[in-house]
Amino acid sequence: MAKTITVRLDDSVYEIIKMAADGDKRTISNFMEYATVQYIINTNIADDEEMNEIKSFEKDIKRGLTDIERGRYKIVGRI
Repeated sequence: MAKTITVRLDDSVYEIIKMAADGDKRTISNFMEYATVQYIINTNIADDEEMNEIKSFEKDIKRGLTDIERGRYKIVGRI
């Protein structure tokens, strides 16, 4: 079931969203939903190519964690 929410926007932000929605021939509500879902998907989900790249570092990550557990590391620099 669809939910209704209230959002407070600065006038300038509203105008930007309205122009973008008009350009896509969408309602403001539909544009905001679409844009939000696209943002979440693009920033929080790794595609297959990105996941394969992450997996390619698995051995190095495990080796690094083992080195830390065994105290085989050196702190360089100070914060």
